[in-house]
Amino acid sequence: MKPVKVGLLGLGTVGSGTLNVLTRNAEEIARRAGREIRISHAAAKHYDPTGLLGLDQVEVCDDAFAVVENPEVDIVVELIGGYSPARELVLKAIENGKHVVTANKALIAIHGNEIFAAAREKGVTVAFEAAVAGGIPIIKALREGLSANRIEWVAGIINGTGNFILTEMLAGRDFDDVLAEAQALGYAEADPTFDVEGIDAAHKLTIIASIAFGIPLQFDRTYTEGISKIESQDVSYAGELGYRIKHLGITKRTDAGIELRVHPTLIPERRLIANVDGVMNAVLVKGDAVGPTLYYGAGAGSEPTASAVVADIVDIARALTCDPENRVPHLAFQPDEMADLPILDMEQVETAYYLRMQVEDQPGVMARIATVLADAGISIEAIKQKEPEQGEGRLPLVMLTHRVLEKQMNSAIAEIEALASVNGQVTRIRVEPLAG
Repeated sequence: MKPVKVGLLGLGTVGSGTLNVLTRNAEEIARRAGREIRISHAAAKHYDPTGLLGLDQVEVCDDAFAVVENPEVDIVVELIGGYSPARELVLKAIENGKHVVTANKALIAIHGNEIFAAAREKGVTVAFEAAVAGGIPIIKALREGLSANRIEWVAGIINGTGNFILTEMLAGRDFDDVLAEAQALGYAEADPTFDVEGIDAAHKLTIIASIAFGIPLQFDRTYTEGISKIESQDVSYAGELGYRIKHLGITKRTDAGIELRVHPTLIPERRLIANVDGVMNAVLVKGDAVGPTLYYGAGAGSEPTASAVVADIVDIARALTCDPENRVPHLAFQPDEMADLPILDMEQVETAYYLRMQVEDQPGVMARIATVLADAGISIEAIKQKEPEQGEGRLPLVMLTHRVLEKQMNSAIAEIEALASVNGQVTRIRVEPLAG
């Protein structure tokens, strides 16, 4: 049987890892796929050949479109990232009847509906396991391993940079200090916005929700909130209350619609996912038949991500002799069965809350705040009131509430911030038990 020839777009961190894994494990991969798989062509404007295995067997050029147009290439692997020219390259590959593998979560989250429609029309596959959670096979788990289940909810630590920052803040370090270290270590870009403001996680959550619930990709409906406003005192107070703060992507099926949200979240410290530290990722899935299952591993890195890329290549190689109609659908559900389920506005979401505020050290303050919350239908679960520093007339007040609609909490916070005895803004972090 003739070998499967791969055209690799990009020889950066993930591209280099993909070449090395395919070359180093060529015999094992061929046994799994039923035929030889090799990278025959690659496109890269700039790359470091040091440590690249099998590069002498690859025809390298600087024109990605030349690789996409090459009739010898069976599978195009897009690892250049971004929206353009990635979108144009992927669509051209599909137009030419080539299968595609990509690690580009932004491309799939924003342009996936268009790309998958084009792929169905041409009878080719677009695989994207590496686009979510790096080396963790969460896409295959949702799309295939859990296909017997009605997925109830998914919650994940799906950005390693944010998780590293929050982990280091447990030691009392400030956000800015840890961010600078993350940048020095290569965990965060010079412009860290996508990581610390939740955009990267929102891209990934958009994909997860589509596969979990059979809905179109809807990145623009994903509520997104970052971790840049979290202070070390919040991490400390959460610990005193028995919680850890994690930056989560959460999607839930409710009677009213689908929740789709990324934000800092308090999790009971006894939960396994609350103890996932550093740059590691973890995704917790609740299915009606299997119950809660946890998927843990490296969410980024050269060879962990390459592991997912190569797994997709192997899947396509196995399926090359199959009738396209019998392949696993791109988003797990048949296209004509995609559900028209509404995505909930954040104000319709119900959670518990952690609230922290600076208040004047005077009688009646607590009573006024409690009255505002009670009038909004919000009950308090726990309160921590710290003693003021010597000579200070203000003190921090921390409380946990029971579950309530976000709309009610927004209204209550606005009233609390308007009180003369409350200084500045109220810090609000949502709380999720994540119990089975």
